[in-house]
Amino acid sequence: MQPSDWVRSLKTVNLPRMRRHWLASVVLALFASSFPWLSACVAQSSKSTAGSPNPNTAAQTQASDPVLVGAGDIATCGQLEGAEATAKLLDKIPGTVFAVGDLAYPDGSEENFAKCYDPTWGRHKARTRPAPGNHEYRSGGSSAYSHYFGAAAGDPDKAYYSYDLGQWHVVVLNSECPEAGGCAAGSPQEKWLRQDLSQHPQLCTLAYFHKPLFSSGGKHGNDLEVKPLWDALYAAGAEVVLNGHDHDYERFAPQDPDGKSDPDYGIREFVVGTGGKDTHRAMGKPQPNSEARNDDTYGVLKLTLHSKSYDWEFVPEAGKSFKDSGTGTCH
Repeated sequence: MQPSDWVRSLKTVNLPRMRRHWLASVVLALFASSFPWLSACVAQSSKSTAGSPNPNTAAQTQASDPVLVGAGDIATCGQLEGAEATAKLLDKIPGTVFAVGDLAYPDGSEENFAKCYDPTWGRHKARTRPAPGNHEYRSGGSSAYSHYFGAAAGDPDKAYYSYDLGQWHVVVLNSECPEAGGCAAGSPQEKWLRQDLSQHPQLCTLAYFHKPLFSSGGKHGNDLEVKPLWDALYAAGAEVVLNGHDHDYERFAPQDPDGKSDPDYGIREFVVGTGGKDTHRAMGKPQPNSEARNDDTYGVLKLTLHSKSYDWEFVPEAGKSFKDSGTGTCH
């Protein structure tokens, strides 16, 4: 009798399905041990299937992990080379675009957005979720910014909002504190932030706004006015904060709002003021917990948001070699 005859006969036995499969595998193993050629075939078959992941499964896993990519300090009217260089990077990177303030220089006017931002990063407007910077308020409030982006920029009187991206909760804040009604504890924005975080207790949380609490940039440096926003984010267990303002790239190790290293529960901050502003600015003295810095390369930060972790990659403009990448886990 051939092995296949034994297996077919087992189908008539009145046993649960799993037990019949187990008996069939035992029969095949016994025959294989008696005939070396059959044993070799079984081994080769096991080797070819065990080491080959299902390509469809791999594709589904990759597709389920959203990408957030962007920078701040972008388009300078009259000198758009930097903004065009980073826009070309976005052309090749799918996902949601974050534009973290100072998007159209010099004064965030309707004309600046139409003639400078729109021809560059504007081609990705449909997938952009912006945050305002100080230059957005240089033309009588942020009306041009709000008009350009519409509902994607949130309530025009507040310019702070939140959204979900995959399994992550993303909060967009307004670091122009006076225009937002304040950033202090008890201010409308701070109270809204704490309520929003309590209503979205996701495992992974990310926030972005223009001015950084921590920065080694030689021009601006730390901005303590936004610390109450950090306090709320830290209390809620947020993982990542993205900023601009200083025209450079910087990555910090996880830390608490007082700047103390906290590898277990701290927030990792990235300063990504590398969107194309026509002047690079030299770094100052490195702040505590600063892990990576660069002040001569335009580029974008790409974040791949997994269900329990994230990968970061700084993608430089064509012709530049500076890169920074790594991974972090959610609290």
